[in-house]
This record gives sequence, structure tokens and C-alpha cells, in this order.
Amino acid sequence: MSKKTLRIGTRASQLALWQANWVKSELEKRHPGLEVTLTKIKTQGDKILDVPLAMVGGKGLFVKEIEEAMLRGEIDIAVHSMKDVPTIFPEGLALRCITEREDPRDIVILKPGVKSWRDLPQGARIGTSSLRRKAQLLHLRPDLQMIDIRGNVETRIRKLTEDDLDAVILAAAGMHRLGFTEQISEYLETEISLPAIGQGALGLESRIEDAEINALIDFFNHPATASAVIAERAFLRRLEGGCQVPIAAFGAVKGDRLSFTGLVSSVDGKQFLKQTVEGQAEEAGHLGTSLADDLLIKGAGKILNEVYQHETFDERREEV
Repeated sequence: MSKKTLRIGTRASQLALWQANWVKSELEKRHPGLEVTLTKIKTQGDKILDVPLAMVGGKGLFVKEIEEAMLRGEIDIAVHSMKDVPTIFPEGLALRCITEREDPRDIVILKPGVKSWRDLPQGARIGTSSLRRKAQLLHLRPDLQMIDIRGNVETRIRKLTEDDLDAVILAAAGMHRLGFTEQISEYLETEISLPAIGQGALGLESRIEDAEINALIDFFNHPATASAVIAERAFLRRLEGGCQVPIAAFGAVKGDRLSFTGLVSSVDGKQFLKQTVEGQAEEAGHLGTSLADDLLIKGAGKILNEVYQHETFDERREEV
């Protein structure tokens, strides 16, 4: 092997660094003698902390600077949380691998003494800046008050006490990866809170023409997870109009079959379209697109257009 060093580009957040270091460790195990280095890159999404990201460009703000560094030849691959990755890539770059998924569910951290989110009192204050999470919980419990919270995992956990909240909702994957599993009060099954597109999976992006690097990283790709996430991203691509809206999707592969659920909702959870389809895993992209088309026929376009007329908050402040 002539290539002796591989440079990973990553955001500098605690979770992004955990993810990049995990990729580094797996590469070094797989390819003894390969030196793997991390290059920390501050993205626009990391700099803008006081403005809803949807107002200044949305989720691409977490990857643009990293992709530019790759195009300049300063790094070889980028490690992303899949739910931060836009559905369109700059010319010359592509998503090469999707890793095996961590737990894709959302979780709740509850005030001491409360056993389940279902036992929360009328008007309970729930901390989340995710429109997707807000819409689904409000659909089930319209009485809940949704309070915007931002920051990394630890910051959000602290807000439970600091902001006198009854509950905080986060992604299970980030809690597990950062060692906060014991703080989880309850897991929200996907029937209650359908995950964000790609939640729990990591994506490795590289230069399409860089055969040597691509050969080194291809072992990361997990076919079952990749099929599920391809369906989810096809669903998002068909519906996405640039703004961040309550869209959720989740695919699960058993054998060669893919079960796929998609959701479009108004922010208040009152207009709510959700449907499940099943098909061949190898047809993942088609399955995601066709389910999006089904929901558009049932009125998803009207819901999305109404949401676009309001200011919206981007749930990808931090991939948690």
C-alpha cells in the first residue's frame, strides 16, 4: 500500500470528534501501518448559534467548509452524522459509505419522579428545537409546551434543570456514543417518534476519483443500513424545498425486504400524514420516492407550503 497517511475532516463538536475518532480507530485496526489524522474544521453551522439555521441556509452549513477542504486536497475523507448530510453533493465528491446504525430512536430525559412522558402533567414543558419531534409529540399530546433548546448533549441535559423543564428529547445514538446511556429515562419507539432521516448512522464522504482512499474505507459500508438510509434520503429529496420542515422517515431491513415509514406534518401536529410501505431492499431509492409521491397526492404539498410561509427552526443544530 503506497498511501501511508489518511486525513479525516471533522467538525470539532464533542460528538463529531467521537465519530471521527471511532472511524480513525477502525481504520488503524483494519490497515496496520496506516497513519490516520484528524483535521478539525469550524463550519458555519458551528459559528451561528443565535439564529435559526433555516433562515441562513439550513443543514448544508454543517458540511460546506469540510467539503471545500476536500476539494482543495487538504483532507481525504469527511465523517458526517448522516442526518447532517445534504441530498446533493458538490461535483467530484460523493457519499461513499454508510456505517451500521446505532440505535435510531429518540429518547426522553424526565424530571425526577416521572416514570414516562405519558405521565407528564397537562401543559408540561418539553425541551427540543426539532420541528420533527415537536410535531409528533403535539400530535399525541396537544397540551404540551415546546421550549426551544440548543447546544451539545451535555448543554441540553443541563437545560432540564436550568430552564425548569419537565422533559428533554434527544437522539439515543448521541447519548450512547458519549456515555450518557444511564441518564436516559425512556426510549421513544419509532411508532411514537419517527426518527430524522439517517438518524444513528454515519456517512463517509470522499472524492469520487480517489480509488486508493475509497478502497481503504469501503469496509465501513453496511448494506442493510445503507438501503434503509437511501430510502429515507430519497423520500426527503422528493419532498424537500430548501426549508426545514417536520419530515421524518425510517427504514428497517429484514433479509432482502425493506419496511419503510414516512411522515409529513404541520408544526403543531394537527395535519399529520404517515404511511408505511414494504418492498425489496434493492429498490430502496424507488421505495422512498414513491412513498413521498403517495403523501404528496394525499396533501403533503399543502402542509409543506404552509410551513414554508413561517420561520422554521433547523433541528440539525447538533447531531443529537
